[in-house]
Amino acid sequence: MYVFRSMLVAVCAVPMILGSSRPAMAATDIPGERALADFFDAAMADGLAAGHVPGAVVSVVGGGKTIFSNGYGLADVENRRPFDPDTSLVRIASITKLFTWTAVMQQVQLGRLDLKADVNRYLTSFRIPATYSRPVTLQDLMDHTAGFEDRTIGVGSRSKDDVPPLADHLADAMPARVRPPGEVSAYSNYGAALAGYIVSRVSGQPYDEYVRDHILDPLAMRRSTAAEPVPAPLAADLARSYEYEGGAYRRKPFVFDNLAPDGSISATANDMAHFMIAHLRDGRFGDRRILDEPTARLMHQRTFAADPRIDGYAHGFKEQTLNGHRVIMHDGGWEGFQSALLLVPDADLGLFVSMNGLDEADTAAKIIPAFFDRFLPGKRAMSGGGGSATPVEGFYKPTRSAESSIERVVALTGSTRLRVAGGKLGFGGSTWSPLGPGLYQQDGGTRRLALVTGGSGVAYVATDGPAYQRVPWWDTPPVNVVIILLFAVTALTAVLGLPVAAVVHRAKKRPVPRGWRAGRVMTGLAAAAGLAFVVLFTLVLTGDTSILYGVPANVQVLLVLPVLVLALTVAGTAATARAWRRAGVLARGHQVVVLAGLLALLWFCGHWNLLGWHL
Repeated sequence: MYVFRSMLVAVCAVPMILGSSRPAMAATDIPGERALADFFDAAMADGLAAGHVPGAVVSVVGGGKTIFSNGYGLADVENRRPFDPDTSLVRIASITKLFTWTAVMQQVQLGRLDLKADVNRYLTSFRIPATYSRPVTLQDLMDHTAGFEDRTIGVGSRSKDDVPPLADHLADAMPARVRPPGEVSAYSNYGAALAGYIVSRVSGQPYDEYVRDHILDPLAMRRSTAAEPVPAPLAADLARSYEYEGGAYRRKPFVFDNLAPDGSISATANDMAHFMIAHLRDGRFGDRRILDEPTARLMHQRTFAADPRIDGYAHGFKEQTLNGHRVIMHDGGWEGFQSALLLVPDADLGLFVSMNGLDEADTAAKIIPAFFDRFLPGKRAMSGGGGSATPVEGFYKPTRSAESSIERVVALTGSTRLRVAGGKLGFGGSTWSPLGPGLYQQDGGTRRLALVTGGSGVAYVATDGPAYQRVPWWDTPPVNVVIILLFAVTALTAVLGLPVAAVVHRAKKRPVPRGWRAGRVMTGLAAAAGLAFVVLFTLVLTGDTSILYGVPANVQVLLVLPVLVLALTVAGTAATARAWRRAGVLARGHQVVVLAGLLALLWFCGHWNLLGWHL
């Protein structure tokens, strides 16, 4: 959900051959319970300890039934409560979106929603602005191609009472539209929440009640809920999540989701098995259905890929290709939990795994490919043909980034440089070799990279995972580092030069014109305030500052400094202009240099939304 790295980065799709298919796995090929137990017992014993993860839970389905489920380690460290696949609830985070997309398809099936219609058709209390000629559709929301910026500020609340009504939050915290719909994917929690709200609007039910009545109950998911907080009969079995720090587990708090349809569900592994069976069985679980067969099959069909030769989306499912198998899946992370659900339609197999700890070893990202190597072995298949875009060197930022808030500055630390050398690409710490026109294969890895040009001429790099957008030169890290360094040097000469100049003038008994002194003092104070801001804001960026509940008070106070720098710079410039003729040539030259440095800092703060009014 709101994690800065996916637990499945290391699993990103092995190349697939579009248009080809594997024969369905025969019943005798479905893994046996003993083989699965042996695999997970060994994998979890090694992985949890190495990754400092308290516990995990897993379920595997095949042939229309649950063929394995088990819990490992502790669901509650303090009370030594073990994980149980039947009773332990985990927060599945963004896997909730699959329930939201299923709900959308249910309403499409009933004729209440049209995937190609402008979402504003279903909204009354607020509207999505017409920033571009093409409107945002439900299909765009499902494919994460609506073109919204990403925002993290204020997505969570500490208590139920702090959670605003969904309609109010969607209206008040609406992200800006920063690119035309359908151009490239940029994962959007807001988009999923908007879709869930639309389902509530057309069905007349709150989101959690709708999911309960139309998905959980028909699937006999009796120990799962979309409500927050978790209802009292289930609350005692909710697993706790942890962060390993200083040799001990530190419990993570329960964070309420202000965008509930994007990540509010808590469920057991055995209940999640029912959901997987229903999707593998074209909407049927036992004698109940959550989708009719044509709608379920439609939902699993690809709906978007930036390039047809790489993985994309299928009505909200993420596509991956593992060992030659097409996988439709979703992962999720939320305040200590990390989970993944993977469906392999051609093998009639599904896997759900969830862990209640954040680990640096990416335990799940190792277990999942090992699972496929053990039970679904296959060979990589290369794909060629298709596009012909030419590599454009430069820096690229994730398409999932902010533009209109102070979060925009994060793009500076998240940008990646694309280099071209000897026909190969250097990008994201990897080397990529040509695989076809505009298509590259990661050397020593499994991912593919496609070069895409948007309708407005914007250059993109699309991978089997995230996509990236080329940034102009003034947004690149080197340029901005130079700007800050130039400011810092000039500011230091002002801060250190003021007392030195005062001593020199006193020794020479040469009075400084009052107006000139005022200008120098104000620019010196502006330089000092600017230096303090640069140092403190760097500490904030590199520290452990959470903005889930909103901008912290200390950051709000810190953002007053650029405003103070602006006021002092304006006043200092005015005083300098009035007393210009009274100062010596060297003094005037130095003052111009200092003011230029201050203007550079103010440009930086204004450009990256750090002047205090973008909270």
